Amino acid sequence: MRFDVLTLFPEIFQGYLTQSILKLALDKGIVEVHLWNVRDWAKGKHKSVDDRPFGGGPGMVLMPEPVFDAVEAVQAKAPEPAILIMLTPSGERLTQTVVRELAGNSRLLLLCGRYEGFDERIRLGLTPREISVGDFVTNGGEVPAMVVIDTVIRHVPGVLGDADSVKEESHSDPGRVEYPQYTRPRVFRGMEVPEVLGSGNYQEVARWRREQSEARSRKSQ
Repeated sequence: MRFDVLTLFPEIFQGYLTQSILKLALDKGIVEVHLWNVRDWAKGKHKSVDDRPFGGGPGMVLMPEPVFDAVEAVQAKAPEPAILIMLTPSGERLTQTVVRELAGNSRLLLLCGRYEGFDERIRLGLTPREISVGDFVTNGGEVPAMVVIDTVIRHVPGVLGDADSVKEESHSDPGRVEYPQYTRPRVFRGMEVPEVLGSGNYQEVARWRREQSEARSRKSQ
């Protein structure tokens, strides 16, 4: 699966791309992440990508021309057209259902905003799919883009060592969270691992996990 990320700060991703499961997927060639600086498509002496908002107000707004040029140029970097994703607080909520849907595509182009956001004509002209990672505002779209990449790659075949790992994770079913997990030592500071988990009775273990999951799910709602 290929991700193209359009951002004003590609260096933010450098540490992220060198760690953990994502790095292994990149090394195996299962996943590709390509970083593109929107400023490379800006014109003029100062390579400006933002300007003051019409009508007044605080901050700066991303200009449409460099964003349009960047998206159109990056779309042409691979034969398979990408699904354009705009990371914005006003987008649809990123859920596990949306993640699975996105994972069904071979290429995503993630558009990261900054400052006061995008000129509205970017939304109107490029018609991206708009996604929000929560009801809050980050300093830019880079961290939300990492969230999208991190969640989506878990559904790409070969990324996880055990493909069944995603089946019982929290939110695999809407509203369902995972059961508690334990490992050694059996007793730690007076807290013991539930006896059923060491019983060897896999039907009882499955029942206990199901009950714990249901109880946690009710509590989280």
